[in-house]
Amino acid sequence: MIDGAKISAVGEVPADFHPAKVIDGTDLFAVPGFVNAHTHASMTLLRSYADDMKLMDWLQKMIWPAEAKMQPEDIYWGAMLAAVEMIRTGTTAFADMYGPWMEKVAEIAADSGLRAVLSRGIIGVAPDADAKLQSNVDLYNEFHGAADGRITVMFGPHALYTCPPAFLKKVGETAAKLGAEIHIHMSETKGEVEDCLKQYGKRPFAHVESTGLFENGTLAAHCVHLDDEDIAIIKKHNIRVAHNPGSNMKLASGTAPVPRLLNEGVTVALGTDGASSNNNLDMLDEIQLAALLHKVTTLDPLAVPALTALKMGTEYGARAIGVNDTGKIEAGYKADLTLFSTHGAAWCPRNNLVSQLVYAAKSNDVKTVLVNGRVLMENHELKTLDEERILFEAERCAKRLKQ
Repeated sequence: MIDGAKISAVGEVPADFHPAKVIDGTDLFAVPGFVNAHTHASMTLLRSYADDMKLMDWLQKMIWPAEAKMQPEDIYWGAMLAAVEMIRTGTTAFADMYGPWMEKVAEIAADSGLRAVLSRGIIGVAPDADAKLQSNVDLYNEFHGAADGRITVMFGPHALYTCPPAFLKKVGETAAKLGAEIHIHMSETKGEVEDCLKQYGKRPFAHVESTGLFENGTLAAHCVHLDDEDIAIIKKHNIRVAHNPGSNMKLASGTAPVPRLLNEGVTVALGTDGASSNNNLDMLDEIQLAALLHKVTTLDPLAVPALTALKMGTEYGARAIGVNDTGKIEAGYKADLTLFSTHGAAWCPRNNLVSQLVYAAKSNDVKTVLVNGRVLMENHELKTLDEERILFEAERCAKRLKQ
């Protein structure tokens, strides 16, 4: 039962309960809404624009030049396209690092009904780095706690290789004054680790720790190349990890030590990364990849069981992005729910619904999605977005960026 934005009870419906709306749950499997713990929403406009490249070549030769052409409408319609895809595939919350014009993404979160954790991606080596930092301050002041509490704002220093140590320190101090947390890329590639050792004489986590950035609470994306020291720092600062198996595989970045992190009590969530490096925002794909990838890399069929993978995409994801009253179907939690249709060959016979979801289902089985008790999609019909117009406008913007 849902009362307002929250789940009021789970189980039998009392006789004196008279709901304003009833959703027939026959042949539906309800799970907490998926949490995309690391993405770049407006990069949907660059989907399939630059594939099969090394990370730094991909960024420097293709992605960053295209992003330099982006205007406010591109950020808006790219994020709108992301919202359509996320709702249709069962995502109810997303952590987005991008920019400029992140206020456009905030508007989309407000209008679409999605839950969003937003940060302005800050390149500290840019000549206007201080202005970028101020735009994150402005984003926080205007939108943190907005849209009935569905919007949270973090600070987004892009990575240690784009943010000098003095700038990372400045970001940390600025965030601390506001009580904001940090969203940053960490240890994504071997090259990043090697370059950090050459330049600073420390591995990435030790280097960033020395700037004080981790004192604010941190969501660290990727965390692929870790050693004992790195993991000790992650545990010391209670850093939450956003694992991006699809993107890491496609860019050949490596495989994060997820089973070890989980065994040591680290919160490990899942993210899609941007649609230009994945190339979709389908969280069920990431759940399935997480369950399979670590079995083969460890040669252990128990490495990431189906239920653990599902929790990484729901409960652990909510914890990772700092939204602690979502991610479970329990009384008192926010009613962020994804309902899967179990009608079809992949769901028959129904031996174990969690296993069938993780190993057999497809995201087009998502039938109904709710956030804060509000229906965003019902019976496959979007309720808050004009999909036809969004697809048209996104295609128009993407064509201009490719010119």
